[in-house]
Amino acid sequence: MATAVPAACLRAPCSSPAAVARRLGAGGPSLRKRHCAVAPVAAACGPAPPRLLDNEEAVCSVRRRVLVAGAAAFLSRPNPAASEAKKGFLPVVDKKAGYSFLYPFGWEEVAVQGQDKVYKDVIEPLESVSVNSIPTSKEDIRDLGPPDKVAEALIKKVLAPSTQKTKLIEAKENDVDGRAYYTFEFTAQAPNYTRHALGAIVIANGKFYTLTTGANERRWEKMKDRLHTVVDSFKIENRI
Repeated sequence: MATAVPAACLRAPCSSPAAVARRLGAGGPSLRKRHCAVAPVAAACGPAPPRLLDNEEAVCSVRRRVLVAGAAAFLSRPNPAASEAKKGFLPVVDKKAGYSFLYPFGWEEVAVQGQDKVYKDVIEPLESVSVNSIPTSKEDIRDLGPPDKVAEALIKKVLAPSTQKTKLIEAKENDVDGRAYYTFEFTAQAPNYTRHALGAIVIANGKFYTLTTGANERRWEKMKDRLHTVVDSFKIENRI
């Protein structure tokens, strides 16, 4: 967010040459050098043309207009960090279900039975994100146990077929706006490929929400930053 520039910072001191000379005294910088410092319209710090000395108030007025215009341009400039954070991604906002997240530009929505939302790359089918929710009587994800235990049980029972060899790499708890989320990283090995995946789980609105995204292991290094962006963007709001 841009910081407001105090009005006092936009006003240049417009003292007369005589007043400047009195303040500087005999040992201070020359009037010529002082005039160059406050008059950016001069091409160099050489002798100031007499007409500028005679019309110093007009010069100060021009300087003030330049400073104000520059400050206005700075304040109206978009925040580069905010723009960069969403570059290459598209948002999904489901107000009825109460969640939102980002997915990489170019992925397409597909219908998958048992899933609320699924977006995937049609060329690389292992690159996808899915969201699912089921009713629960629990009120907090921590009621189910620590992150590693909950993540491991979910991976083995829900997120990967029993025929695949799974490995939990990391699981941790994150606090977002006062609500606990568990995020985790894992791999699921099939006979002819290995999927490297990330997940986020949270309880809210009387539901257990799960977001999972991933890619083929051979493309993990290329995709991991984008997949982390997807997981980090997952947010639950109170359902409307």
